Order: sequence, then C-alpha cells, then structure tokens
Amino acid sequence: MEVIDLLENENKEYWINKLGECDWDAGVMLHRIVVNGEFFDTVGEGSKVLMLTDGGELVSFCTYSKVDDILPTELTPWMGFVFTFPKFRGHRYVGKLFEKVMQLAKEDNYEKIYISTNHTGLYEKYGCEFLKNDIDDSGKPTRVYVKKVND
Repeated sequence: MEVIDLLENENKEYWINKLGECDWDAGVMLHRIVVNGEFFDTVGEGSKVLMLTDGGELVSFCTYSKVDDILPTELTPWMGFVFTFPKFRGHRYVGKLFEKVMQLAKEDNYEKIYISTNHTGLYEKYGCEFLKNDIDDSGKPTRVYVKKVND
C-alpha cells in the first residue's frame, strides 16, 4: 500500500475518477471541489488530498489542509474528509494516512493537527484527544480533536 498526493500524481485523472466512486456526502463534495478547481479556494493553498492506494484500488483518503469546516478559527492544520471504503474498514488503514499527515505537519513546523468529526471513539484509537464541541460551517454540532505531531 502506498499514500499518494492526488494533485501531484501522474495518474491524477484516474484517481479523481476513483474518488468519484465515493458516495459519502463529504466525499462527493471533495470530488466536486477538486473537479471544479475549487479545492484550494475551499481549504487553503498548499493543502493536499492524500490517498491510500493498493495497486489500482483506492482504500482510504483524507485532506491535509489549512482550514476545514470550523470557520472562523485560528486552529490549523486539519486532517479532513477522512474516509475508508467499506470493504477495507476494520484494518486501521487510516493510520497510514495519519503517519503521512504527521510527517507533513512536522515538515511544516506544526505542533498539532486538528480533526472535526461527529464520530466518538474513532480517532482516539490514533492518539487524538477531544478538544471541544463546536459548530461546523453548515451550522451542525461537531467535535474537534487534536493530535500532537510528535506523539
């Protein structure tokens, strides 16, 4: 398995099509903003779409971004749009994406990363700690988690 950066991959169109196979609302949105050229306007310059691949299969994906769905906020960077396709769930593959996000955050001199989610018990497995309850950009409650980069 390999983590690739969608926007810098030589097979970008192939992987965009694979991303388009996701039926999760946020995944559909991510696909739309990538295809429409709105990705950086939405989540910030320098952001990345990271994909865990296995040969030609898309296993899991996430973003590493300046902003996510908590606006306005001084918190940055964010691991967002985290999704694993159903047939790959239960193997903790998101951990490989976490490793890459931690590496990028460290290279960018960040001490922490943040995650906005309505899941409880999922991100704690990866060393994240609950930070606070908040409201996302659609007005819905969300939980904000933090993970220290050097953990």
